[in-house]
Amino acid sequence: MTDLLLELSRRPRARRLLSSLSLPLPMPEPLRRAEGALTLSPLQGRRALLSSDGELHSELRAALDAAGASPSSGFDGDPDALVFDATALETPAQLSALYDFFHPRRVAVHGRALVIARPKHATESAAKTATRFALEGFVRSLAKELGRRAATALLLEVEPSAEANLAPVLRFALSDRSAFVTGQRLHVGSALGFADPPECSLEPALRSLAGQDALVTGAARGIGLAIARRLAEEGARVTLLDRPREAEKLERLASTLAGRALAVDLAHHDAASKIADSFPEGVDVVVHNAGVTRDRTLARMSDESWRLALDVNLGAPLRITQALLDADRLRAGGRLLFLSSVAGLAGNVGQTNYAASKAGLLGLVQAWSAELAPRRIAVNALAPGFIETDMTAAMPWAIRQAARRLSALGQGGLPEDVAEAALFLSLPEARGITGQTFRVCGGALVGA
Repeated sequence: MTDLLLELSRRPRARRLLSSLSLPLPMPEPLRRAEGALTLSPLQGRRALLSSDGELHSELRAALDAAGASPSSGFDGDPDALVFDATALETPAQLSALYDFFHPRRVAVHGRALVIARPKHATESAAKTATRFALEGFVRSLAKELGRRAATALLLEVEPSAEANLAPVLRFALSDRSAFVTGQRLHVGSALGFADPPECSLEPALRSLAGQDALVTGAARGIGLAIARRLAEEGARVTLLDRPREAEKLERLASTLAGRALAVDLAHHDAASKIADSFPEGVDVVVHNAGVTRDRTLARMSDESWRLALDVNLGAPLRITQALLDADRLRAGGRLLFLSSVAGLAGNVGQTNYAASKAGLLGLVQAWSAELAPRRIAVNALAPGFIETDMTAAMPWAIRQAARRLSALGQGGLPEDVAEAALFLSLPEARGITGQTFRVCGGALVGA
């Protein structure tokens, strides 16, 4: 499963040699990923260049300073972050401010570029709406240009009433925990009705999920196991769920995480009620990660393969969540997270069943995010791109290599990249994010 090109890029002499060959794709730059528990100052020692105008200038400066960064309007050398406040831009002519800010500067290797804007609203003028749509196109393109430096770009749209929810999003977006997240828009709202930010510990390690109960399905390996580990590291009591044939392995893993194992066949008719009954006191975080693939072109696909993928990937999350809601086992202020896929956004040859099931999850997010907002329950989806797992290791060599390179960052992600995003969306501090699909795809060139 080793990415040979990525390994060679870590060696200066090999990198220089390969660069001289004028390969059709640029050499990937190894990503810098965070380790250890969350802290209040993940940007300690980082230099952030902040634009001088905009409605949120003071809020952004305060948030950067609180996260440990050194915000300024001028630096020698390449800053670690470029943060542009575009909230005051209302006409296409004003978009020249983007050029004026980004053109003369280059973000550092592993750096971050953020554009902060207001959301698009149909009631606004045509000029203002066009300007805000233009920002998204700019960020998607900028992400592809920065990817060769292992740097990322994001657009954060902040509702006028949601400024208090911006700081935790900035901490994630500018930190090394978002290393494989780039080229997308994230909406920061106040739909869950928090008047004030929840109090945060003053300790260096936050352990923001201490005292909370979490369920992760498909937790015996890969992405599910990585998510379970991160939730446990931040204090959650995690229930690891997988198939009965994984029971022994689940018990060992659960023991190492001070959690518990739950061996259930999600395709069984009573699986949902059995899961709901296993949480008599309720659950705070539910991560629907379990899934199967039964890939064939539609003309060659069996009825069984069609039904199994739809049932496990879409039917089971629907039944389990509904059972938890019917039994009032999902606690107020909780988090629902569905693992979709870039294939669900873009489609893929031989995956009509899989893509349909993963796209269907986005419908659950849309419906339940509105329904559960009064209970302050956030509902979101993650859409991973090419992630280095046992499943992708089984791909033919040529397809695996192509999939790695077809992204802005030019490499596959790790299960830990998805786990960091899942943890972020599970935190109480991520109170302003609901009803969204969050891609962890390295800026995939398909499914944008």
